[in-house]
Order: sequence, then structure tokens, then C-alpha cells
Amino acid sequence: MTDEILMVGVLVVGALACAWWLTGRLRIYALSAQILDVPNARSSHATPTPRGGGVAIVLTFLTSLPVLYALGELSAGVAVAMFGGGVVVAGAGFADDRRHVPARWRLLAHFMGVLWVLFWLAPAIASPLSAVLPLAVAFPVLAIFMVWMLNLYNFMDGIDGIASIEAITVCALGAALLWSLGQPDMAVLPLVLAACTAGFLTWNFPPARIFMGDAGSGFLGLIVGSIAVWCLSLGLPLFAAWVILLATFVADASVTLFRRALRGQRVWEAHRSHLYQRAARHFGRHLPVTLLFALVNLFWLGPIALLVAHGWVPVLIGLAVAYVPLMIMAWLLGAGQPDEVPLFGGD
Repeated sequence: MTDEILMVGVLVVGALACAWWLTGRLRIYALSAQILDVPNARSSHATPTPRGGGVAIVLTFLTSLPVLYALGELSAGVAVAMFGGGVVVAGAGFADDRRHVPARWRLLAHFMGVLWVLFWLAPAIASPLSAVLPLAVAFPVLAIFMVWMLNLYNFMDGIDGIASIEAITVCALGAALLWSLGQPDMAVLPLVLAACTAGFLTWNFPPARIFMGDAGSGFLGLIVGSIAVWCLSLGLPLFAAWVILLATFVADASVTLFRRALRGQRVWEAHRSHLYQRAARHFGRHLPVTLLFALVNLFWLGPIALLVAHGWVPVLIGLAVAYVPLMIMAWLLGAGQPDEVPLFGGD
């Protein structure tokens, strides 16, 4: 056990260091090639900033998969699922970062990546799924959930550090849940993803010196969603616990898009009316908002997820306790409202 813990520690530190080094190199390249995110009316930043740093997360994590397989920490099916799906989604995001790709083609790539993941994970999750829903219904629902997750990450990657902090806290808490359930081998994958993201965060922490880009945010959304689905192999409560850990992002994005749809606005168009964006403008800084999301994850959602994962609280009750207050708060604080409406204003 001591040797295994040491090995995992080396992997985690190595992933963090590699992502940190790659992000620095990508920043130099982006500056020299003028790959910059230039502020516009929908931006939450004020100065041109290099983008595409999330590629460091992608490359480091994908490189770690064969290493984890070789060390016996990951099955071939899971490694192939994450690698193939990640390449497709990150590739589509990278192309969009460099040159705009129409939404329909991005969405097609997203579904291709998701279906690849589900194909390889199906043997592990089919039996637990069939106990809840017919597989003909369950797999399409999971596909939509995963596509929503990776697009949600794109929506929520709008201020410094927030997408990174979300991935780190969710993956660290998810790994802790797996460890507490006697599944230390499964805990390694989310820990490595958290480490890759932490290496990038050293450059993305407010004030950010480089942005993640769609390649990184879509990739994170896919892999976090894929890990959650993989955990279905241990039963519905653990999957529900992962969904609970993601509640801050899901609540903000869902309420924002719902309110914009009610107003007849095009929900697929870029905007800056998410609650986290409105809060950042209210405070005049990104840091308090990013840290608040981390605190909610650690001290509100984490304990609820623990109770649900161990079966001490029923799944539906846990989901309600986690989501209902966050969605009410998002609505009351004006998620989806235009700029002129103050944070503590109403309709």
C-alpha cells in the first residue's frame, strides 16, 4: 500500500509539473503568434490575453492514460474511451480556437466523442443502468448529459480560474469519495486530471496570464462527465454524487439559459449574463467569485455528495438539497439578466 501511494504521488506531481511547463511554453507561442483573446462587448476581461493554454491539460492527461494502463491503475477500455473521446472533442475545440467552426459541426464532434466514450464504457455500466432504466432509454439520456456537460464547461469558462477551480475541486472530492468507498484504483484518474488542471491554474489564476480556450474547457467537461458515468459501474448513488458535485456550474448555466429562452434570446449566442459573470462585474474582480465557487463545492456540495455516495441519504433528496437552493439563488440574483439589471435587482 505504501508503494502504491508513493507511485500515485509521483504521478500526480509529475502531471502537475508537466502541465505547468507546457502551459508556459504555450503562452510564449501564443504571444509570438498573436493568438490572443481580444476583449469585446461580451468579454469579462479588459486586456488582450493569450488563449489556448488548456491544450496543456489535454496533452498531459492523454499522455497519462497509457502510463496508468501500464501500471495497472486503469483498464484498457477506460483508457481507450477517455483517449479517443478526448482527442475528438479537444480537436474540435482547438480548431474553433484557431478559426471559427460552425456550431453544428462542433456539436457533431461532441456527439461523436461522447458516443465513443459510451461505446467503451458500456460493458462496465450496462448492468447498473438496466436496474434503473431500459438501456434503450438510458444510453441516449447519458449521451445528452455528457454533451451538455462539455458545452456547459464552455459556457462557464468566462472568468479567470473558474473552470480550473471547478475541475480541481470536483475531481479531488470525487477521488475522496472513491477512496472512502474502498476504490483507490478508480480514484487515481480524477486525481491525475485535478493535477493536470492545477498545473494550468498556476498560469490561469486571477489575474490570468493565459486562457483555457475551447479545446481545454470542452475536454474538461467531457472527461469529468465521463468519469461520472464510469462511476455508474459502482451504482447510481455514486453517479448521483458526482452530479451533486457539479451543481454550481449546472445551476448557473441552466437558470441562465432558461431565463434567456423565456426572454426570446438566442441561447446559443455568446453573452455575459451568467451569474458568475454578473457577480464578477459587481465585485470588480474575478477572484472572489472563483473562490466562492470553490468554497461552495468544498463545504456544501462535498458533504452532501458523501452522504449520497454512501447511501446515507436517498439520491433524490440529496439532489434536491444540493440543487434547489443554488437554482433559487441563481434566479434571485439575476442569472440571465442583462447588464443594466444590478446583481441584487429583480425583473
